[in-house]
Amino acid sequence: MINTVALMGRLTYEPELRKTPSGVSVISFQIAVDRNYQRSGEERKADFIDCTAWRQTAEFISRYFHRGSMIAVEGSIQTENYTDKDGNRKKQVQVVANNVSFCGSKAENEGGSQAYSQPAPSYANADNSDFEEIVDDDDDLPF
Repeated sequence: MINTVALMGRLTYEPELRKTPSGVSVISFQIAVDRNYQRSGEERKADFIDCTAWRQTAEFISRYFHRGSMIAVEGSIQTENYTDKDGNRKKQVQVVANNVSFCGSKAENEGGSQAYSQPAPSYANADNSDFEEIVDDDDDLPF
């Protein structure tokens, strides 16, 4: 069986990183995805899709994506049946994101409205203690 979904859209609100009681990172967000088909003269329609990401993916989204950011999401669909406070049976559908990616051009991100523009991340103070310098003393080429 296959349960894979790939979506590209814009974040509809600022995602907020949370932690479970055991310390696992989780983030919920929603993306607006334009529909492919529209009748002539009809206003463009979009679907608003709820998504959740866990652990490193959640932390990555929290760090680099903000309201209005274009995002590509790869994941799977999960459904949950529940009964609301009034006793009505409901179904919740969401995408659990396995991978997310930046998308859209830099010019598109800079040319957007002021509410959506975000400063580029700075790597000047990045921690590189996990990396080891590679020294190549051998001037011989391998070919």
